[in-house]
Formats: sequence, C-alpha cells, structure tokens
Amino acid sequence: MTAVPFAILRHAVTAWNEEARLQGMTDTPLSPAGEAAAASWCLPAPADRWKRMCSPLRRARRTAELVRPAAAVAVDSRLREMSFGIWEGRTVAELRAEGGETFAAAERLGLDFHPPGGESPRMTMLRMGGWAAEIAGSGEPVVAISHKAAIRALLALATGWDMTGRQPMKLDWRCLHFFAAHRNGKVTIERPNVAMAAT
Repeated sequence: MTAVPFAILRHAVTAWNEEARLQGMTDTPLSPAGEAAAASWCLPAPADRWKRMCSPLRRARRTAELVRPAAAVAVDSRLREMSFGIWEGRTVAELRAEGGETFAAAERLGLDFHPPGGESPRMTMLRMGGWAAEIAGSGEPVVAISHKAAIRALLALATGWDMTGRQPMKLDWRCLHFFAAHRNGKVTIERPNVAMAAT
C-alpha cells in the first residue's frame, strides 16, 4: 500500500512558551500573541482539505479551532505533549543550574532522558509511532495540531536520531511539517518547514 501523508503543526504560543518554561501536560492556554497568531494561520494545500486532529490539551485545541479553513477536529490523546513530571513550570536553565552534572548526565541519555514522574522521549516516540501507524492503516491523510516534544519524537522516529547530538534538521515551530506513514510502522519526513499562509 502507498504511504499515507500527514502533516503536523505545533500549537501557537503560550505565556509559558514565552518564558521558556517546560509545559508538558500542564494545561496552559494560548497567550494573547498565540491567539492572534493562530487566528492568522491558514493551512496550505493539500493539508487544508485533510481530516483534522489535535491533542487534548487546550493550547492545541484552541489552535485547531482558530486555524483556517475551519473544520471539525477529532481529539486524540496520543498527540499530547511529553510529560515533564515534576519539572513542569521550570526552565531548562534553572534545572541545569540546580542539577549540575546530575542533570547534564540525564540530558545525555537522549531518547531515554526521563524526567521524574514524566515520560521519556522514547515513550513519546512509541505512542506517536502508533498514531502514525493507524493513519497508514486508515489510508486517510491527516493534519494534526500537537506539541514540540511530540513532533521532535516523530522526527527521531523518521530519521533515526537518538537525541544525543544535534537535531538532524532545524524545524521552524511556526510552520507545518509534512510526513508520510507506512503500514510497516515506518515514518518518513517529506517536507519540513512549510509556511502557514498568514492573513
């Protein structure tokens, strides 16, 4: 069977994004700037005609409501952000300053970096991969609104990146990223950084 395309967009910004705080499963709303940005976004073709899905977190749901063209949106919990456990609300700079070498060693684990009480990127990659495999089985293209760490996990799945070195490609978090899902569980990245048409 031919691979099924899908596209994924990070939600618009929140106050915690603006302050560089780890959000994870903390259900923060869009900031005024995020609301304005999402309202200005228009999905490019062919994603503008695809089935729409989003994370259950309100920053993703609100982005999905505002982005155009308007469409019904299905919520899928697998599109949620990676949980950062007890580190949510903190900045990475704070954690590095307080944790010293212990935190640095945890960061070097890459896919197996595991915040206390949270998820590892590998766990996030597995659930995102399961979501993509379901798309491959359905044969229906999808555009999804999700989160930064979840999209990074998809990038790792598509490229083999183990998150211990430099990201294999720079993703613009204001853009749409096109992937393809294959029935064997493989995910490939097709067109990253496709601009959202702004009005």
